[in-house]
Amino acid sequence: MNPEAAHEKAGEFVPSAVGAHQASLLRYATRLLGGDAERARDVVQDTFVKLMGQRRADVEGHLAEWLFTVCRNRALDVLRKEGRMKRFAEGEAERVTAAEPRPGRTLETAETHEALLRLIGCLPASQQEVIRLKFQNGFSYKEISRITEHSVSNVGVLIHTAVQRLRAEFAAQQP
Repeated sequence: MNPEAAHEKAGEFVPSAVGAHQASLLRYATRLLGGDAERARDVVQDTFVKLMGQRRADVEGHLAEWLFTVCRNRALDVLRKEGRMKRFAEGEAERVTAAEPRPGRTLETAETHEALLRLIGCLPASQQEVIRLKFQNGFSYKEISRITEHSVSNVGVLIHTAVQRLRAEFAAQQP
């Protein structure tokens, strides 16, 4: 392949990554930043700027994991700089919405979803993060381990403990 064709193909890589991952990165960053969508957009933009400086071969095969790791680190840098790393206030996580429209759901499913989000919001921050990375973003324990810098076994314990607590509290709320 000639150098111009290689450059053209590489030029499609970042826009494609933005299209595929921007919405989920925005949700993730917004949650990490306590609901501040404006700062989250800046963090996600910084993440994609950093991606532009990477060789495609260096991130191919683990792009989502790389993006989430960079996004998390950047968001934590912002929080450290401001000196206010804090837990989500009640209801903040529920107010963060995706850019894409949600498909219609039955009222019962929506109520269950809302109840689970409220319960997740009551979990410790480390459990909230791993639960969201696992179930909202579909990462494996190994990928979550690399993103959060917890050991794989610690990720497993955090997820297990969170799921057990969610089950117990959800069951207690049922009539």
